[in-house]
Amino acid sequence: MNEGPSMTYRAAWRTVILFSSLITLVAPAASAQAPAKRPVNVNDLFRLRTVRDVQVSPDGDWVAFVVGTLDSARDRSNSDLYMVSWDGSRTVQLTFTPDGESSPRWSPDGRYLSFVASRGESRTGGQIWLLDRAGGEAQKLTDLKAGVSDYQWSPDSKRIVIVAQDPDSAAQAGGDSARSRTPKPIVIDRYQFKQDGQGYLGNRRSHLYLFDVATKKAEQLTSGRHNENNPSWSPDGRLLAFVSERAPDPDRVNDANVYVMEARVDAEPKQLTTWPGPDGGRPTWSPDGKRVAYLQGSEPQYSAYSLNQLAVVGVDGGTAQILTAALDRPVSQPEWTSDGGAIVGLVTDDRVVYPARIRISDGAVERLLDGRRVISDVAISSNGRLAVLAGSANQPNEIYALEGGALRALTHQNDAWLAEVELGATEDFSAKGKDGTVVNGLLVKPAGYRAGTKYPTLLRIHGGPNGQDQHAFNFERELFAANGYAVIAANYRGSSGRGAAYQKAIYADWGNKEVQDLLAAVDHVVALGVADPDRLGIGGWSYGGILTDYTIATTTRFKAATSGAGSALQTSMYGVDQYILQYDTEVGPPWKNQALWEKISYPFWQAERIKTPTLFLGGEKDFNVPIAGGEQMYQALKSQNIDTQLIIYPGQFHGITTPSYQKDRLERYVAWYAKYLKPPQAAASP
Repeated sequence: MNEGPSMTYRAAWRTVILFSSLITLVAPAASAQAPAKRPVNVNDLFRLRTVRDVQVSPDGDWVAFVVGTLDSARDRSNSDLYMVSWDGSRTVQLTFTPDGESSPRWSPDGRYLSFVASRGESRTGGQIWLLDRAGGEAQKLTDLKAGVSDYQWSPDSKRIVIVAQDPDSAAQAGGDSARSRTPKPIVIDRYQFKQDGQGYLGNRRSHLYLFDVATKKAEQLTSGRHNENNPSWSPDGRLLAFVSERAPDPDRVNDANVYVMEARVDAEPKQLTTWPGPDGGRPTWSPDGKRVAYLQGSEPQYSAYSLNQLAVVGVDGGTAQILTAALDRPVSQPEWTSDGGAIVGLVTDDRVVYPARIRISDGAVERLLDGRRVISDVAISSNGRLAVLAGSANQPNEIYALEGGALRALTHQNDAWLAEVELGATEDFSAKGKDGTVVNGLLVKPAGYRAGTKYPTLLRIHGGPNGQDQHAFNFERELFAANGYAVIAANYRGSSGRGAAYQKAIYADWGNKEVQDLLAAVDHVVALGVADPDRLGIGGWSYGGILTDYTIATTTRFKAATSGAGSALQTSMYGVDQYILQYDTEVGPPWKNQALWEKISYPFWQAERIKTPTLFLGGEKDFNVPIAGGEQMYQALKSQNIDTQLIIYPGQFHGITTPSYQKDRLERYVAWYAKYLKPPQAAASP
């Protein structure tokens, strides 16, 4: 089987140690004067290295992780497996193939490091591979027809629980029909019948499988017209906890619950939670195996604005204990401490994400790290060592040891690139709207900013809406700053990090309060003397594109706009995108609430008010916000002879993943804004 170039653990380790020694020898000969830094350019997209999926070894001595890159020559993304020693002195690259590896997991006995990859001739989806820590090549472990979506080792390292989709019966049937070049008709009978990235949904569901490592035999544990996900083992390896929606028609309700079952075929799942809304996250067992921690969402009708609270429930049942009801901030990634007295998790709070220890007895929240940064992953070893994935506005994500309230860097994947480039300065700001609402956000000043100078300014709007602009590295913002723009990133009502009431404020009232908040942020930066009021641009992707359409239909103050994966005639999205449950529960079916649907579709019905030259973009196969939303607005502006373009990226879903298309999109943004916000001589220089 062709696996591409690879190395054993020992060979890779020797190479890294030798390379480190050579660096030490040649370093003194380097020039003492660092070269002048340069502006960021679009080709730096291929220099950035994305660090993710932090996994601490059982003994706490090593941290495994994944490094993702964009390959311009092959026009695809790639990812490889690495590990770094706890003292940070040794970094070992474990895989070197072009196939891409992900989801590293240590076996609890410390013998193996497993991962998921599609290698060689395997085209049935990612399979689990094993790296023996004693050395040797990676060995393929599983061969499931539909591939592996998720997996977790048992405490004794003898079994693995796997999440996998039902096999596609048509593809596996064989015979002339399976080999025919003419696809079979797509038969649909589900309430929600499409999903971005998956296409039209049949009746295939994700279920749990029990895999024996020694015999390589997989047995299906669950079945039915519902999905199971996020399994986890009890400390004694006897039980499995998982999340599932098991209503008679799970598509029609927003009600996932936590279940437990014995880890054997024909075992009957037992429902632990009874909240009528979504319970989720990965259930996490207390060290004594008597309780399970999980995340409880908001009421089911608030599917687009849910705020996850940390909850604990007994394995024997009973009333769940909500630990963070008073916190009023979203919690994620809960992990029990070894003494069972607390849970470590991540808290999203007004432009930052921080790790916290939450006490079981009374829900007291202890912040473990201060600073304007985002912690996006956390891992704890059995001996209490805590590794986190952390980044800031001027630092792409790297892995750190969290010790005594301070960070110690373990990885340095982007240090060389950061030493070359000059980044913009990112600052917090708070604005006040006409109705008194305080709107918080970020202002990125251009690289080389000069006080007293007014700059062309871009309002870049985040998607969601249930997300936030935060102190994390953002290549797009830095590219705009390098091209001489100030960038405003405002957390309008509907954003997370400001509490449940702030998130739910736009319920069934889209394009109203958000636009007020966005304009208040722009007014504030104009008043600061940073933004040139005559050279304002606007843009965003997904809900950011939708809000762009709302805003340019409200005001003509913006001289250029880019609307990516957006929509304006919301009525036409009913039955076309994947949000049918939200539509029916939040605004009602169009034939029952026509006036409200027309109200939230005002950018299309009032398109004659739009005077802003606008670039519309989207993925050809986007089922999240279908390209029809951009096509309709493009046609509306084109019919009025307003300067506009429509860019469609072939074969792309909601997220643009092909590297050349990612680069193309950024180049088009820069060119479109320069055309309208800069004089000709300034526009030509970048």
